[in-house]
Amino acid sequence: LNRLLVAPELADTLVLINEFGDVGLDHLFIEKVDGDMVLMSSGCVCCTIRGDLVNTLEDLLRKLDNGRIKPFRRVILETTGLADPAPILHAIMYHPYLLMRFRLDGVVTVIDAVNGAATLDAHEEAVKQAAVADRLVITKTDLPEGAARVAALTARLAALNPGARQLIAVKGEATPSALLDCGLFDPETKTPRVKEWLNAEAVTTAHDHASHHHHD
Repeated sequence: LNRLLVAPELADTLVLINEFGDVGLDHLFIEKVDGDMVLMSSGCVCCTIRGDLVNTLEDLLRKLDNGRIKPFRRVILETTGLADPAPILHAIMYHPYLLMRFRLDGVVTVIDAVNGAATLDAHEEAVKQAAVADRLVITKTDLPEGAARVAALTARLAALNPGARQLIAVKGEATPSALLDCGLFDPETKTPRVKEWLNAEAVTTAHDHASHHHHD
């Protein structure tokens, strides 16, 4: 993410991250914009997610419409390592107001070649992240443990998500041109499990709205 944010292709991009302290971006800061927002040297605006994602995006759109922040044409959301992607995808794809203002271009999932298989075994969220992705970026293949495991990992990922493009980070394949503009996200191009997860989230969301106590 650090490397991508200085690329000219990400100018006019707004990046949502969980906490500034979690990602070493300090050396890229050029100007404090407002509270939880910073302007990057590349022209990107970064801000932390306040409250839930929908509220944050709505707040940013209000600031954009009121001229309080510079215009942006793309939003990149950096989630926690074990975030369940189904609620995030559902919020962006089906929230009435966000649907008018945004389109979901693509999902990028980073997978550690050393620990990736064990993470997939231990965490259903990791399986979901890999299954919904349009791009799978595989890291640490340059380490001895990673090199030994990469063939089995890439085969497993291909079975889990045959339509996703796999990119090896140390070979320089995870470039902005390879990661951006994936095309409109389409659950129909994924395995049936992806549609099941999104349908289950739709039911959960409808229930929570009816109960008036949705939790993020």
